[in-house]
Amino acid sequence: MFTDSHCHLTYPGLVENHAAVFAAMQAAQVDRALCICTTMEEFEQVHALALAQDFIWASVGVHPDTEDMAEPSVADLVARAALPRVVAIGETGLDYYQMETRKGGRSIADLGWQRERFSVHIEAARRTDLPLVIHERDASADTLAMLRSEGQGGGGTEARGVFHCFADTREVARAALDLGFYVSFSGIVTFKSAKELQEVAQFVPDDRLLIETDSPYLAPVPFRGKTNTPALVPHVAAKLAELRGASVEAIAATTAQNFNHLFSKACA
Repeated sequence: MFTDSHCHLTYPGLVENHAAVFAAMQAAQVDRALCICTTMEEFEQVHALALAQDFIWASVGVHPDTEDMAEPSVADLVARAALPRVVAIGETGLDYYQMETRKGGRSIADLGWQRERFSVHIEAARRTDLPLVIHERDASADTLAMLRSEGQGGGGTEARGVFHCFADTREVARAALDLGFYVSFSGIVTFKSAKELQEVAQFVPDDRLLIETDSPYLAPVPFRGKTNTPALVPHVAAKLAELRGASVEAIAATTAQNFNHLFSKACA
């Protein structure tokens, strides 16, 4: 019934408890989950999990906020993307959050390596015709500008994908939709403070909507502050149903169908 389009099953908090996590998913009618890769070092573990479980799929990529790890080439990503059960490139994108504290006072100009990495992922997505899973935090203008500069929205061979864990404005959502991307909502949309995001969740059209947990992070209300798991994605669906005047079953069906369309290799 439900599909979690973005989770981290190899992260602490979940990796030690796979049997319980999978049992909880089954009990909550969460039929599928996309396990996201964030480093090249992590890929083998992510891929092995997808190979071992027929309801888990995998991505390949390096998170924009990851440093001092193996830097992928286009060829590295393309080779791994050809493996069974790998259905996406990423997560990738740009992260300018808390420049002073988290990035040692560096400026945005100092993060050229993030932009170079993002460009590599965009090219790999083009070559493989797999969707990009985009992480964007306090970097919407540059993220959209890079997609446009790489040819997005101009015809020809274009990357496609999803802005995951969306937490930005309606204007950014509109721009992402105009470029052909999907928008995915996480437990953030259930937070009382997320009024603007809840308005965005009403705006995104049915055929571009996805749900996710981003677990083990961002557990939805009423589990906020606890370890998140894919079994909690129905709570995201329930909030979207409330906001959009739809049934939970309709949101589950719509987002599952959208997952099938975007991550079509999972249905091949």
